[in-house]
Amino acid sequence: MATVHELSRPDARRVAVRAQLLTKERPTEVVETVGQLSLLQLEPTNAIAPSAELVMWSRLGSAFDPQELWNAVDEQRLIELHQTLRVADDIALFRAEMAEWPGPGELREWQEEVRDWVMANNECRRDILERLRADGPLPTSELPDTCAVPWSSSGWNNNRNLRMMLDRLVERGEVAVAGGQGRDRLWDLASRIYPDDPAPPVEEARRLRGERRLSALGIARAKGTKLPLEPIDVGEVGEPAVVEGVRGEWRVDPALLGQPFAARAALLSPFDRLLADRKRLSEIFEFDYILEMYKPASQRRWGYYALPILYGDRLVGKLDARADRKEGELRVTAIHRDVPFSKTMSAAVAREIRDLARWLDLELVLPD
Repeated sequence: MATVHELSRPDARRVAVRAQLLTKERPTEVVETVGQLSLLQLEPTNAIAPSAELVMWSRLGSAFDPQELWNAVDEQRLIELHQTLRVADDIALFRAEMAEWPGPGELREWQEEVRDWVMANNECRRDILERLRADGPLPTSELPDTCAVPWSSSGWNNNRNLRMMLDRLVERGEVAVAGGQGRDRLWDLASRIYPDDPAPPVEEARRLRGERRLSALGIARAKGTKLPLEPIDVGEVGEPAVVEGVRGEWRVDPALLGQPFAARAALLSPFDRLLADRKRLSEIFEFDYILEMYKPASQRRWGYYALPILYGDRLVGKLDARADRKEGELRVTAIHRDVPFSKTMSAAVAREIRDLARWLDLELVLPD
């Protein structure tokens, strides 16, 4: 029977912070950093910088050149899959599930509906694949929308046939993003993008993905709330742990236990992987946070796109700031302190704010 590791909250937090490369010893390589994080979420909001770039800056510092990230995508050392960037070697862990699309066994109603929609538009699917085979890679604007049956949705994807077909073809392993970013991304046949590595069986692939996820999270639950992009639970990989004062059993990466911990300050994207599990954020980090850009201004406590502030193993506050590129300024509205800041803490956070402005090549404007 496996030993159950007994951790204090600080122990657990330090495991998570180490796993996310947020200690004083910064990484230096872009692709290796994404590999350790297991994924880099692509999110278009640009209140300060695109989230993927901000996540990388939080680790690498102002030496990070965003063009290095997008060059790695164009060179297919990093590959976009389901709104995330992943190292090329990890794509094989998804290909067995792609081959089973829309899913194994008895399908749910929504899976049947998606399958039937693709089948009803099989000519459109073939037209896209034929165009890419002949002329790819191509932007979305150069791909045909010959769907006979429109995509029906009560949301903003209603009648967005081409986009929804491309998403389904990615799920099927037929099409992949070939480079570019945002609206300028390019598409090609997946067979020309994905490495030709053998795909492990589905169950083995899920276990290996769980191991990669735990290595990136450090500590996680075996079962957790289902999220759209990436799970926050890890199954039975790693070793069992309990955290003092926190209910439930956790799974921990034993390689991250008992290592020296060198603290530093960091400003985090609201979509940072350290924050992905909101329950872990509340219970282990004891941090109250929600992204408020969808709230009316009068209801915001911390700001439109407030950046959580990490110091050592604690999340200690939020930075309310906006980048005004037209005026060439990074405007800091407020630093919301959840705990009293010591002189050392204040100085470290101030250095990170100055570094953020320097990296953005903007003049720093502080509140009066």
